[in-house]
Amino acid sequence: MCAAPLIVTTMAESTDNCVGVVLAGGLARRMGGGDKSLLALAERPLLAHVIERAEPQVGRLILNANGDPGRFASFGLPVVADVVEGFAGPLAGILTGLEWALDHVPGAAWMASFTGDAPFLARNLVARLAQAVEEGSADLACATSGGRTHPVFGLWPVRLAKDLRRALVDEGERKIDAWTASHRIVHVDFPCLPHDPFFNVNRPEDLAEAERLFAATDGAAAIDGLMAGPRRRG
Repeated sequence: MCAAPLIVTTMAESTDNCVGVVLAGGLARRMGGGDKSLLALAERPLLAHVIERAEPQVGRLILNANGDPGRFASFGLPVVADVVEGFAGPLAGILTGLEWALDHVPGAAWMASFTGDAPFLARNLVARLAQAVEEGSADLACATSGGRTHPVFGLWPVRLAKDLRRALVDEGERKIDAWTASHRIVHVDFPCLPHDPFFNVNRPEDLAEAERLFAATDGAAAIDGLMAGPRRRG
């Protein structure tokens, strides 16, 4: 059975049949632990920058995080813990988003994934991934930039939820690339101008660099001009 088509008439069009999940369940060991998505960039949490860019691209947006959901209450998003026990990495967050979409958004055919530590993510990410899936008759898509693959920035058909659960729970798979290799995947390259849109904050020095980049682009306005499309309203 084929996935319902996610059709975009322009590269920057938002899609209502797509649920988005922001993955914020990492252990942040290189940042000394805690929730790095709550660290401040330009006097706002990293997560606020991510939501600002991700939310207009999808019909519904949720946050995948474990522990007390109250610490994210100010963001106004459903907070959903991993649906599998133990820290199973980003694949657990992907599965969580897929199964949440199945349970809460009956019309959703697709799920887009983002991370909570990438404050400059492309505003046309979902539209470009969707177009590539459509044109390439692929099952799913993920982003690349600067010669690197970013599988956590992907577009996933909800119909693969059972397949992923089997791989994650029954087979113990933990590597995103290993699982996606068993499906038709298309990679979509994004320009690194004025800088990499998938720059993420892993270490204290990365946060300092993010501050510099933010200031240098006047609140990432230069990226917006290159990569932004029409914002979805209401």
